[in-house]
Amino acid sequence: MTESTPRSPSTSLAQRVARIEGEPLRELGDKSGLWNGTKRAFADVWNRRELLRLLVNRELKARYKDSNLGFVWSLFKPLSQLLIYFIVIGQFLGAARGIPSFAIFVFTGLTAWGFFLEAVTGGTGSIVANSGLIKKVYLPREIFPLSTLGTAAVNAAILLVILLGAVVATGAIPSLPQLAYLPLSLVVLVIYATLFALLLSALNVYMRDIQHLIEVITFLAFWASPIVYSYSYVERALAQSYPVIHEIYLSNPVTLAILGFQKSLWAAGADQPYPSHLMIRLAVAAIVGLLLIFGAHRIFARLEGNFAQEL
Repeated sequence: MTESTPRSPSTSLAQRVARIEGEPLRELGDKSGLWNGTKRAFADVWNRRELLRLLVNRELKARYKDSNLGFVWSLFKPLSQLLIYFIVIGQFLGAARGIPSFAIFVFTGLTAWGFFLEAVTGGTGSIVANSGLIKKVYLPREIFPLSTLGTAAVNAAILLVILLGAVVATGAIPSLPQLAYLPLSLVVLVIYATLFALLLSALNVYMRDIQHLIEVITFLAFWASPIVYSYSYVERALAQSYPVIHEIYLSNPVTLAILGFQKSLWAAGADQPYPSHLMIRLAVAAIVGLLLIFGAHRIFARLEGNFAQEL
């Protein structure tokens, strides 16, 4: 047998340098082209989907680390909100008298809103929260706000299963035409959550007040959506007297998605008023949102080149 000659450190270093030089140059920052740049960025994320899954798992494990109840804690906040709104607004203020199955109605809205809120607020701080990784290694920066979307989706899925169980328990089962609103409503929520998570995560690197401003805006947006009050109140107050304001109210895609959730899962409210052509409104909101994602990603791509210096 012949002994292999050990490689000298200089030879090994030269080989590594040659291998690195052979790698194609990868530009960060402004990826050229509206369509091609965005497509390339999301393809890059897709190629690293295993890493995306690991980031989602890391976030979920870190959130409930050393907790005896684990994921059960993710249910406490929405269920406690449901209890408070049911008692205070439904019983004390009498809203439940005009809204059948008031608990299901509120829980439906909270499930949809909770997903959007967690994705947007988590996405806003995602780049700053992962500054250590961003400074040290190359990763597609879009993967961080998208990972918060995945975390929000897991928690929302748990709530949705509970909601479906509650719907079945009440005996008010939605019909197939009603359930047809659910997929499109989910698509609208995901599109706009992605849009805002991408845009705000980049802006927050340069203006840290963004994350505090978002808390105020989402608080106002909650009360501007028919979550704890019925759309019928809005229609009576605005449709005839203030039609322009009424249309502005319905131009909010999150409001439309919440109404779509209620239309599909709140079977007891099947005879309640809904906006005309709700399915068409949802489809238009989805198309507009997809177009806006390209614009949001262009801003993200222009700003990401200096992330490491700003963090």
